[in-house]
Amino acid sequence: MPATDQVFHSGICSVTLRQEPALTVLDIAARAGLRRVEWGGDVHVPPGDTRAAALVRAASQDWGVAVASYGSYFRAGADPADDFAPVLASAVALGAPRIRIWAGPVGSGEATADQRRAVVHATRAAAEQAAAAGVELSFEYHSGTLTDTAASTLRLLADVDHPAVRTYWQPPVDLPDDAALDDLRHVLPWVSAVHVFSWWPGYQRLPLTARDRLWRDVFGLLRGTGRDYDTLLEFVVDDDPARVATEAATLAQLTEADHHGG
Repeated sequence: MPATDQVFHSGICSVTLRQEPALTVLDIAARAGLRRVEWGGDVHVPPGDTRAAALVRAASQDWGVAVASYGSYFRAGADPADDFAPVLASAVALGAPRIRIWAGPVGSGEATADQRRAVVHATRAAAEQAAAAGVELSFEYHSGTLTDTAASTLRLLADVDHPAVRTYWQPPVDLPDDAALDDLRHVLPWVSAVHVFSWWPGYQRLPLTARDRLWRDVFGLLRGTGRDYDTLLEFVVDDDPARVATEAATLAQLTEADHHGG
């Protein structure tokens, strides 16, 4: 039976509101009842800018919003190894318990053996640095990388074989509900956080309710593990900040519902 004290930490990725300053992101998140933010390295917390990271950390504390993670764009096996040091520095200054990284520059179907080895070695090296600072790593679960399928993700995690490395999950683009759920089942033991959005078909952005069945079943699977998760809104229709509150309300319904046998 799942643990009764399981917690879904509802939050938002700052890239959802990348056009807004950090204080506005916090305002929108707090007003919507979201209590965690994954801060992106693209705009709000650039890698190596530890002053910006410290300011965002302090502002987050003032707003009562926790730092879920640092959403970096470090591509293991593609970017120079030295590029990870400023990423880690910003994550530490931000107080992030986890850094999101990317599994190389190409999809699993196109990757050569040398490219896979490069991703494995770079990830393991980054994980050693991060673990020494008390920070975990998680792969972005994304097309065009070695985490584009459940099978490739599991192989990569096994090859890296480091306790500080896990993976995110999000619905793969254009994968029907049943296939997406099966995908999640395979990687579920290694999932640290979920990026929550509804795209269908392709990259067309829809409200969460448009794929209600998928998300209810996703949360049923997560609930069945008894573990805590960060569940983070990522992207809204038209990048409209006014839509965040509605999506947050839907997310709250998903995280609070008690679906038996879901």
